[in-house]
Amino acid sequence: MKAAVLGGGTGLSTLLRGLKELPFDISAIVSVCDDGSSTGRLREEFHTPAVGDIRKVLISLSEDEDSVRQLLDYRFKTSSDLDGHALGNLLLTGAAEIKGNVSEGIELVGSILKLKGKVIPLTEDNVVLVGEMKDGSVVVGEHNITECGKGIKRVFYEKTPKVNLDVLKAIRHADVIILSMGSLFTSIIPNLLCDEVKKEIDKSHAKIIYVCNVMTQPGETDGFRVSDHIKLLNSYLGKRKVDAALVNIGDISLNILNKYANSEQKDLVLADIEEVEKMNVDIIKNDYITISNGTIRHNTLRVSLDILSYLLDRR
Repeated sequence: MKAAVLGGGTGLSTLLRGLKELPFDISAIVSVCDDGSSTGRLREEFHTPAVGDIRKVLISLSEDEDSVRQLLDYRFKTSSDLDGHALGNLLLTGAAEIKGNVSEGIELVGSILKLKGKVIPLTEDNVVLVGEMKDGSVVVGEHNITECGKGIKRVFYEKTPKVNLDVLKAIRHADVIILSMGSLFTSIIPNLLCDEVKKEIDKSHAKIIYVCNVMTQPGETDGFRVSDHIKLLNSYLGKRKVDAALVNIGDISLNILNKYANSEQKDLVLADIEEVEKMNVDIIKNDYITISNGTIRHNTLRVSLDILSYLLDRR
């Protein structure tokens, strides 16, 4: 089954870890507006799309994930300009310089890592994400939007990017379009801001499945229920809307929830099932939670199995 999976950052890479174990032909479409840390410095110097999220996706789709993560996530600790740079970011930037663009650079690196899928940047442009806050102020730059804390009204690009043609091709041939969990405004929605992407989704007969976040994100989705996540995504989609949402109904201990609320200002996303059903959205529900060292994670294999079962049931 051909799966076009849209996202960015940790959410997308986490989801792909489960999908790659099942019979999916994966095209991971990565938003490239991250501009913090090592990625931001490389963007400024080489005028390329963000490579940090691409690095995470490459790791998750690689055959020997643990070894590749250890290598690509290594950060230099030195008094030189290399300080803080992730080795994978430098490798991707170098590959892009050799090949002349990021897409072919990814293919070069991917051929070495033996990827179980294709990684496609949304655009080759050095895009800048802009956020209009609920108080009317405008914030420029992905990491500034995330850290602003004023509540986001909408996001848009400073300059409309040219969409990678492979992105449109992947959506056109997809049997399923999956919107991954992750930061709604700064990882998922940036993929939906381009008219070409929305038009291609509108023409598709593939099911659109959203894997809903388990916890809210400070400054982005404070107080959001499952239905609020879907409504926001639908507002950025075109004529086609979310067909199905994957929702966690597993229990999380009060101790862990309190820890998240106090230390990270994150709360549990309320599974308002009845409200979602009113939106004519199919609900795929299960206990999708794993807890490791007090950290909440999606059980990505269970998530992926339920996505596959849902699709097979509707063939």
